[in-house]
Amino acid sequence: MEIIRDPYQFQAHCAALDGSLALGFVPTMGALHAGHISLVRASRRVDEVTAVSIFVNPTQFGPNEDFDRYPRQLETDCGVLEKEGVQVVFAPSAEDMYAKGDTTRVEVEGLGERLCGASRPGHFRGVATIVFKLFQLGAPTRAYFGQKDAAQVAVIRRMIQDLFLPVELVVCPIVRERDGLALSSRNAYLSPEERYSARVISRSLRIMGEHFDDGERSAAALLLKGTEIIESEPGLKLDYLTVVDGDTLQPLSTVGPGSLIAIAAFAGATRLIDNARVDHDGVYLL
Repeated sequence: MEIIRDPYQFQAHCAALDGSLALGFVPTMGALHAGHISLVRASRRVDEVTAVSIFVNPTQFGPNEDFDRYPRQLETDCGVLEKEGVQVVFAPSAEDMYAKGDTTRVEVEGLGERLCGASRPGHFRGVATIVFKLFQLGAPTRAYFGQKDAAQVAVIRRMIQDLFLPVELVVCPIVRERDGLALSSRNAYLSPEERYSARVISRSLRIMGEHFDDGERSAAALLLKGTEIIESEPGLKLDYLTVVDGDTLQPLSTVGPGSLIAIAAFAGATRLIDNARVDHDGVYLL
């Protein structure tokens, strides 16, 4: 496995690949867990070459967020990726990805201000900018993202479509703990008590799904039920709970196929997100 830090070297490495080989690309911020590995394995199943980036992107963090303490464990992560058969790891510095004088940003208007974009102004501008840069450098055949970051997926999908980027977006299911908590690198911040409280996030989605299965289609009614469950857990503080269109992230009054039930809540100081997708057969915590 080759570890590359220089962006131009990574670009040259990817450009030198046999054009008949499919390149799968998994962008990450490191602190890898089973959710990330599921993306790697999805690529390994279909792509001849799999590349993973490890970069804690400063432009997607707000001034009072956790950029400085975000877990960084490059050596451990690279060991895991080598065992998974990854051929290339791209691990640049912030100075390399945002050179002196760098002022260009990618803005996905509208989408970038919804869900986490409303709670974290500028977050999706930073996400879209770094993902665009990574796509420009690697020119992958396919890029793999997790459904847990559903708003991010919607932003990136729109960016790919609007800018005619020649990359296929592959969205993989959420990987969960046995009690339903969605895997996240930020779970490492949780104390045992906070970890216990956090399980209620997915429980609220599951119970909302059960009410949907029983025939409830009113978004307001489902959200009321979900909010009651979250507020019954004193260790949680709700940021948002909403039903939106899965592509546009616009709020919906009626829940049906294509809807997304999305939630963000704080367990202590740690902000966690989760979601459930609605299709013709019901609500799925994927």
